[in-house]
Amino acid sequence: MRPGGGVKALLCILGVLAAAGLSGQDRASRIAASLDDPALAAQLIMSGVDGKARLDPAMGRILRECPPGALMLFRYNLNTAPDEARRFIAQCVEAAGAIPPLVAADHEGGQVHRFGPGIGRLPPAASWEERARKEGKAAALAALEEAAYNSGKEIRGLGLNLNLAPVAEILNGDNRLFLEDRSFGSGPAFTSAAAAAFIRGMERAGIGCVVKHFPGNSGADPHRDTAILSGSREELDRAVQPFADLIRGASSGGPPLAGIMVSHVLVPAWDSRQIGSFSPALIGQWLRGDLGFRGIVLADDFSMAAAASRTGPGEAAVLSLVAGADMVMAWPGNLRQVRRAILAALEGGTLSRSRLEESAARIIREKIRLGLL
Repeated sequence: MRPGGGVKALLCILGVLAAAGLSGQDRASRIAASLDDPALAAQLIMSGVDGKARLDPAMGRILRECPPGALMLFRYNLNTAPDEARRFIAQCVEAAGAIPPLVAADHEGGQVHRFGPGIGRLPPAASWEERARKEGKAAALAALEEAAYNSGKEIRGLGLNLNLAPVAEILNGDNRLFLEDRSFGSGPAFTSAAAAAFIRGMERAGIGCVVKHFPGNSGADPHRDTAILSGSREELDRAVQPFADLIRGASSGGPPLAGIMVSHVLVPAWDSRQIGSFSPALIGQWLRGDLGFRGIVLADDFSMAAAASRTGPGEAAVLSLVAGADMVMAWPGNLRQVRRAILAALEGGTLSRSRLEESAARIIREKIRLGLL
């Protein structure tokens, strides 16, 4: 949908590509190439949404003017009756245009539960290791997969299709205060297996998963300060073993990874200057290069102090995309600003058209895989 295109033209393109028998990746690449610059930039944004139960007209205008590639919903959006949440999400999706957005929430279990009455709370991640000790690993993992499947069906029924979970970090002395019960445990083998079981269950229900928070967290809460993840590259490779296992599994018959969320942690062994979400070394060399991840790289929320103390939301988005991220988060009041910053970087040469198309194709490919297109 280059300049002069429109929704009807895009729908025509979608129909032609579907009829042509092209692979999902080829279709995604051609759709991304067909978008004009504003639409292309917007596909790389995951936006928060104001309101609940019914879409506010002002929020609807924002979504129609700048239709984001994904929506992220929180408790203030979802703490309502299921029918109201379902209607609200449908209205948001309709406002977001011809390419349906991914609709995401953090649904980890335990303390991280965004929904109101009618949607069950998953057990905390930490509880499954204890269950494995009592009942055996195989029984615990089977129960975890079934719990994720049943919960995934519930949230898919509301209109969600993306879960910003599970946490694949190994629990240790440095991150314990921040993660609390959000990690599957202190051993890499069980953490990998539990995360895979969680993803399998969600996938069976039609929910893609974004695994987090690569490469990990340290003692400081990134909402308040910059965490520093110390250690040599060899030590850090051991620390991210669950991420590596999941990436390897996704390419060899294991559950697919919709995405990986990169945290705002500083990792001196890889980059002594930039936090992970702004670091080409961490995203491009480590996550993409060494670990071979090919899915969506999503940067964590730039309103956290670890990122916000360094720069504003527009520049943060550009820095992250330059570093190799595919999708960046924005709050409703910043959505237009973030898209303008991406377009300015495109016009000024900081970001290339091909770079944006590459990321948009990954995002659209996931929408095709999840049946949204």
